[in-house]
Amino acid sequence: MFTGRVRRMWRAVTYRLYSNSTSVGLRRDLRAPHAAPAAKRPFQVRPITSADQLAWLNVNEQGLSDEQVYARLAQVRLLGSGIETCHLAVEADGTPCYMQWLILSNENDRVRAFFGNLYPPLAPDEALLEGAYTPEAARGQGIMAAAMAQIAERADQYGARWVVTFVDEGNTASLKGCARAGFVPYLRRTEHFRMFWRFVSFTAVLAGSPVTII
Repeated sequence: MFTGRVRRMWRAVTYRLYSNSTSVGLRRDLRAPHAAPAAKRPFQVRPITSADQLAWLNVNEQGLSDEQVYARLAQVRLLGSGIETCHLAVEADGTPCYMQWLILSNENDRVRAFFGNLYPPLAPDEALLEGAYTPEAARGQGIMAAAMAQIAERADQYGARWVVTFVDEGNTASLKGCARAGFVPYLRRTEHFRMFWRFVSFTAVLAGSPVTII
């Protein structure tokens, strides 16, 4: 019987052997007014710096579940990818409470190298939000939607009008957070794994389609 980390690794292997998944592509038009939602805890958004302490990504912390380790490792890998413009939401005492990358079109090659064909190439007036992560101690405070909205708005200073992100279709909490941050569905991404080969396709979400966020 598989236990602990081995079970999570086995799930990752079987997923790549044969699986089907669907994600929703969401987009925000920065020219359309949208009031950023408020979180229960105040914070400021800024780019990450080399001085920032990210102890909450420590995978050796005692008592972590397999899913927590997997999520933290994903963030560590993305930090090491060379993709720039990671942002943090930081509380008054300097404690980070959220992180997410605001990726511009000049990073298309790095995005492709790291993520493969998961995302359509960004146009010059587009930016991608990826790598959203809220430390366990900061969850349930409305921070994701509030921070995501503020990070997205920073794309305007780089000449982007549209900010896009993708969320698993079954992740209701994240979809609701994106809606509060001003994002609406515009694409559906279908992903198939067959014997470690990944096939990705995109279809437009038209007005009146069944993609809804309740």
